[in-house]
Amino acid sequence: MLIRNYRENHLGEITIPGSKDVAIRWVISQKDGAPNFSMRVFEVKPGGYTLHHSHDWEHEVFIKEGEGTLVSGGKEIPFETGDAIFIPPNEPHQFKNTSQKKLEFICLIPNKGK
Repeated sequence: MLIRNYRENHLGEITIPGSKDVAIRWVISQKDGAPNFSMRVFEVKPGGYTLHHSHDWEHEVFIKEGEGTLVSGGKEIPFETGDAIFIPPNEPHQFKNTSQKKLEFICLIPNKGK
């Protein structure tokens, strides 16, 4: 069993071209003994966005704080604090912070997808 505050994990800046003002914390991963899933917490500064991308695995996302839009299928779909989002495998997606406050979201992925 593991219990710790997520802020104890390193917050690392994402420097992938196509993303802007995004940081990540790997909160629970295989390093902690989790065999199936990893939990990450993203922080996106106002005006920031993740890379527009797709991959072979699903995402389960919970909007912890803030608001923005999910870019998918040529649409920008608004979301806000408390929303849960499911992104199927191979669906292109991008998260944008459209507010003047920090966007923070929890994202679960299968370890096989890392």
